[in-house]
Amino acid sequence: GAATPAAPAPGAPVITIHLQNIPLLKGVDQATLERIAPAFLVRNYTRGSYVLHKGGQGEHLLFLLSGRLQAVDVSEEGREIGLSIIMPGDYFGDLAIIDGQPRSASMIASEASLVAFLPRTQALDLIYNTPLVAERMLKRMASKIRDASNYRAILGIPNAFQRVFALLNQFARVAPGGLVVIDKMPSQQEIAIMVNSSRETITRAFLQLQNQQVLRRGERNQLLILNMTQLEELAWGAA
Repeated sequence: GAATPAAPAPGAPVITIHLQNIPLLKGVDQATLERIAPAFLVRNYTRGSYVLHKGGQGEHLLFLLSGRLQAVDVSEEGREIGLSIIMPGDYFGDLAIIDGQPRSASMIASEASLVAFLPRTQALDLIYNTPLVAERMLKRMASKIRDASNYRAILGIPNAFQRVFALLNQFARVAPGGLVVIDKMPSQQEIAIMVNSSRETITRAFLQLQNQQVLRRGERNQLLILNMTQLEELAWGAA
């Protein structure tokens, strides 16, 4: 697939992006990839630094190549609220690219991260002239709308433990073989921001689920849901 060297800082090694390895671009014809490849830039971000600021102009479509990011907003009370987790292979910043409006949220690096930037002109050319890319983006927008609706319902739950349980319920997916799992589990601090609670509350909620054998930790950053029915009852039952 087309590859492009990033523009490094003086003295830094050149980073080559293999565009076919980016899920949004997988299967895109070679001529298109070669046309957009020279426009890409890559930047490194340290943990805790801002990749995007809410209200900024949508000048690039962004791709997370490595690391981990969290989209955040600020409540009327001035409290930081987590909106979503961005994992390697994900793209973001697409709404501002499409409608030309300011960024709707800030993006913070949860760990050291590598981000590729595609300028708006080339991004729009890619979207409007590549049906495969347009279809993928439309499907993901539909999924994000559904997730946002579920997330608003979760934030409306008054009990903090139940908000944690409901969020885990939303993250859960059936893996090959029938196991119910949560892959690439967010950190407890990230979950605390997402459910508008404290890290200590998240720790206690997880201990309750482990003691009741509702879940257990799997390999790496995976959770195994042992009793999905009970998790749903804990999330949506009476406070």
